Amino acid sequence: MSIGVINNEINNSSRLANVLERAESGAMRVETFRSGIHLSFLILAVGFVELLAESKETITSTGKAVATKSSRSLLFKQFEETLTNARMVGQFTFVGKDVPPLKESYTIHSVKKMSQGDYWVFNARIKYGKTDITLPMPLQVKWAEGKPVIYLDNVTIPGLGTFSSYTVIDGNKYAGTWQHGDVGGHMFGTIERDDAKDSVSSGVKKSK
Repeated sequence: MSIGVINNEINNSSRLANVLERAESGAMRVETFRSGIHLSFLILAVGFVELLAESKETITSTGKAVATKSSRSLLFKQFEETLTNARMVGQFTFVGKDVPPLKESYTIHSVKKMSQGDYWVFNARIKYGKTDITLPMPLQVKWAEGKPVIYLDNVTIPGLGTFSSYTVIDGNKYAGTWQHGDVGGHMFGTIERDDAKDSVSSGVKKSK
């Protein structure tokens, strides 16, 4: 074999090697490009999922806040309707004293929510024993699973003294505890509405 032929073979081999090297380099660039696309797509997908999760959480939080506000407004309305032009008629006892329960009666003309925290204004007539007085009283009302609890925490009532009491309202019934100085006990009874009596009276008159 002549030297020229050998040189041609060597040149051909070099060109082939260069072609293969370029092809391999191109394939690597294509693979790198594809990997970059996959990584970018993965980053976008993760970001989109996180955005959806944040949006869902925001919508859920907003929905809960609206539902809570709506539920509270409904509770306030029901409480106001329950105690407006109503009477709490029942009995109260003395803890540690051997005396029978005494009658009590509270005529509530109106209740209205105040802007200060949990306070409501009760325009009420308080009658128990020989006491009979009508006056407006700012009292706290808190809620236990949708049930209103009327709070008197060392509240001074003109002409009566300083009292503490905690009364839960459940439908047309009430019950709670009271304290006046060293004396205290329990109280319980029912809530009567004047309009309910009027409706019954009207029905009786119509039937006649």
